[in-house]
Amino acid sequence: MSGEPDAADVLVVGRHHIPLSELRFTFSRSGGPGGQNVNKVNTRVTLHFDLDGCEVFDEQQKRRIQSRLRRRIDKSGVLRIISSRHRTQLANRQAAIERLGELLTAALHRDPTRRPTSIPRSAVRRRLNEKSRRSQTKQQRRRPSADD
Repeated sequence: MSGEPDAADVLVVGRHHIPLSELRFTFSRSGGPGGQNVNKVNTRVTLHFDLDGCEVFDEQQKRRIQSRLRRRIDKSGVLRIISSRHRTQLANRQAAIERLGELLTAALHRDPTRRPTSIPRSAVRRRLNEKSRRSQTKQQRRRPSADD
């Protein structure tokens, strides 16, 4: 057996592999429609991910995640995701894990830095030519003055 973890036991975020053992789940009853099933089955899943205790990300990445997901992270540094869309606990658990992966991937994404560029001379020339052409058109529409 190799030292590589099983794909079912790992959440892959870019180059980072987060073991599912670092995720904590709590279950409760879902609200909304669903008949008697809603009142007796704990299908709602809350995923708790301790960002401060996670050793997968370095400090800079943790700060980036915390700044981008600050509304979802509590004071103790735990990221919470709630899923109650599906009728089964297993499906909601999987949906919460997928959502965590999406959120972390988006938070770690770096936008490319913008390189300032100058406006090409041809574009400036074209704009000025169009402007003078438009000016001549408007001058030709005017009534002749008394001097003419």
